[in-house]
Amino acid sequence: MPNTFYAGGGEGGRLVRGYDWASTALGPIDTWPQSLRTTVGIVLLSPVPIVLLWGEDGIMIYNDAYSVFAGGRHPHLLGSKVREGWPEVADFNDHVMKVGLGGGTLAYKDQELTLHRHGRPEQVWMNLDYSPVLGEDGRPAGVLAVVVETTERVLAERRLRESEALARENVERVQLALSAGAIIGTWIWDIPDDRFAVDEAFARNFGLDPALGREGLSTEQLVETVHPDDKAGLAAAINEVVARGGAYAHQYRVRRADGRYYWIEANGRVEYGPGGMPLRFPGVLLDVEERRAAEAERDRANAMLRALTETLEQRVTERTAELMRTEEALRQSQKMEAVGQLTGGIAHDFNNLLAGISGSLELMQTRLAQGRLTDLDRYMTAAQGAAKRAAALTHRLLAFSRRQTLDPRPTNVNALIHGMEDLIRRTVGPSVQIEVVGAAGLWPALVDPNQLENALLNLCINARDAMPDGGRITIETANKWLDERAARERELPPGQYLSLCVTDTGSGMTPDVIARAFDPFFTTKPTGQGTGLGLSMIYGFARQTGGQVRIYSEVGHGTTMCLYLPRYYGETECDVPLPDLAGAPRAEQDETVLIVDDEPTVRMLVTEVLEDLGYTAIEAADGVAGLRVLQSDVRIDLLVSDVGLPGGMNGRQMADAARVSRPDLKVLFITGYAENAAVGNGHLEPGMAVLTKPFVMEALASRIREMIENKAEGPNAERMS
Repeated sequence: MPNTFYAGGGEGGRLVRGYDWASTALGPIDTWPQSLRTTVGIVLLSPVPIVLLWGEDGIMIYNDAYSVFAGGRHPHLLGSKVREGWPEVADFNDHVMKVGLGGGTLAYKDQELTLHRHGRPEQVWMNLDYSPVLGEDGRPAGVLAVVVETTERVLAERRLRESEALARENVERVQLALSAGAIIGTWIWDIPDDRFAVDEAFARNFGLDPALGREGLSTEQLVETVHPDDKAGLAAAINEVVARGGAYAHQYRVRRADGRYYWIEANGRVEYGPGGMPLRFPGVLLDVEERRAAEAERDRANAMLRALTETLEQRVTERTAELMRTEEALRQSQKMEAVGQLTGGIAHDFNNLLAGISGSLELMQTRLAQGRLTDLDRYMTAAQGAAKRAAALTHRLLAFSRRQTLDPRPTNVNALIHGMEDLIRRTVGPSVQIEVVGAAGLWPALVDPNQLENALLNLCINARDAMPDGGRITIETANKWLDERAARERELPPGQYLSLCVTDTGSGMTPDVIARAFDPFFTTKPTGQGTGLGLSMIYGFARQTGGQVRIYSEVGHGTTMCLYLPRYYGETECDVPLPDLAGAPRAEQDETVLIVDDEPTVRMLVTEVLEDLGYTAIEAADGVAGLRVLQSDVRIDLLVSDVGLPGGMNGRQMADAARVSRPDLKVLFITGYAENAAVGNGHLEPGMAVLTKPFVMEALASRIREMIENKAEGPNAERMS
């Protein structure tokens, strides 16, 4: 290679000489063929941006002018394969290499490409010329590319064309405005001489003599007919545009020959001279009287609309509150419908339980009179068992009829179903077989247990109604891991869920019934036998819980209703067994409990339990009598009170009144009601708790001891049932 190749070529030559060409397909620089050496020398010494693409891969060798074009890609492009060096235009360069190595030439003028030269895509234009370079054997061995960027010229020409088009549009716009009468005058202000040359229309709209307009007017003459309230604003707008130059637009009122003021808009442009001094201010006048009137009318309409909107918002708020009340009433109606479905079977079972209780008591009385004490334990056990089952039935009814919305909590769904099983069997009747298949290791769910019980009972009632001649209901649980596809089909996020499915062997549903099954008030039952709220409320409960409900049915082959509930990542609470009464904690010295209840039997039983445990017990039959005791100086360690009391003062009111003088008074409410509203909309103050009747005496004794020892203080004191 000639010495000039080794010594010249600027920065590009230095980089070429120092590059490790042995790592490329070209091999060491000293082994290059003469054709390659000669071409590289031409490239490096050229002032024009040139790049040599050698071999099948198009190994890139370029000069300083091309390195400027390459931008941030330089110097990494040197020695790279052209398709890899410019990946965003790989297809274009692939075509170039095929044509060039095939002996052809290519020429492009203002070729548009998108290149990443500075870390971001750029739209560029170039003049490109490609020629083959012959090797030692006379065949094309590379491609020589002359690259001249024309981006600035292309953009400048484009801007010029856009400016010319805009100017033409403006001229057309002015001509249209003139022909339509929108422009009502023109002016040219010679700023250094303060002379306005105006046309006849301008003079007429300013209430001036047109002859004065031809001679030229001063600023003082021009503003003479401007409305007094608008002069200061006009002067400020003119001074501002003269100081900065450029476009001007301002609206103000002028008095015409008829003595009335009219709104106009002045539009113009201040032109500066070479020395930066304002010279000319040409412009036009527009009649905006009608536009201003329309805008005023629009403002009045907007004000009326805002007032209407505010009124509408209030009406919507009131309507929403009314709808919420109606929805709650419908929800309660649906719950009571479920209770109605229960009453037949429960009345039968409850009478049986009462017979067991009363019969056991009668036999106990008889045996005591006979002196036969050996059978008493058997009768007592039978009576207690019947009483517990009766209490369970009552609690179920109260749970279904309660009005307040309960907070969700971690729930063992298998255990919930087990607790519901007897109730479901009684409800559906003997002609329907119940089968429960609970999955082993079922994940817990964060749900409202009472609402889930309500949903399960309604699903079983619907299943029973679909089998008028009897059949089988299968209640089944399972863990489900829903992937993207399965979750999308159920309109749920992917993740872990547990399913609770109720399957019947009944008549099934048609597709149109399935499509409407969750609509409120839709029912296939005869008039008077259903509100059509059951499934819609089950759907709402599932969605609010973050889950879903789906129907799988075939006419004549039964229906499966599946609830999908999100998995709860934690443990459910375990019930702690209560000690029997003999092992219940005893009172400390002089501890006193006040019992307020209008039921003498309850007072008697609670008093005896407390006295057996060493407490001093004081009784009161109503709130007024209880308050008299509480307002005395008698020691009271705990108040145990029914909520519903006679005499015009309920238990909560009595407790609140007592806390005025005894702020640290601990209160245990005992109530047969299910509604939390009975103790103040479910809100308990610190040191208050609720125990639901009927209760076992062991629970009462343990609860009293806990509260006296301050173990149950706080606004979220546990409610026991």
